Amino acid sequence: MAEFLTDIKTIRERARAEIGKGPITDAYGADLERVIQVCNEALATEIVCVLRYKRHHYTATGIMAESVAAEFLEHATEEQEHADRLAARIVQLGGQPDFNPDTLTARSHSQYDSSADLTEMIKEDLVAERIAVAAYTEIVQWLGDKDVTTRRVFEDLLAKEEEHADDLKSLLERMPR
Repeated sequence: MAEFLTDIKTIRERARAEIGKGPITDAYGADLERVIQVCNEALATEIVCVLRYKRHHYTATGIMAESVAAEFLEHATEEQEHADRLAARIVQLGGQPDFNPDTLTARSHSQYDSSADLTEMIKEDLVAERIAVAAYTEIVQWLGDKDVTTRRVFEDLLAKEEEHADDLKSLLERMPR
């Protein structure tokens, strides 16, 4: 019967010898550089979502604008929390979070939107949430057991993005035709 755990003496020696690697140990199974890149793409996506939701919050007009704008603001706040979690995870992995505004939209999965019509705003936000759901689902599957901590971050984000998509679908259904 094989032992599942390296002997403790070896674990201690490795921990001391590679102290500069922080939480990354020999047990880390993912492509670290690619994981950091994927996290930075998701970070860009979340920042673009914050900006889009904020714009929609402040520019929403019409009979249902007040309640819809409140939903946009709530989503913007939650997207900012997602961005913060991703930036923190990138740093934990030894990377640098990329907040460069010059390349933000090129790295983002979703797009910025400047619609003036309330229904179009909701539709564009729903499309963006669906893009995030699809991308984060793939990322979760890709990470598998190779980086459980990052996978859990994306699982949490995925659950919230699904909730946002459901909220927006409900808003869209209630909009006057």
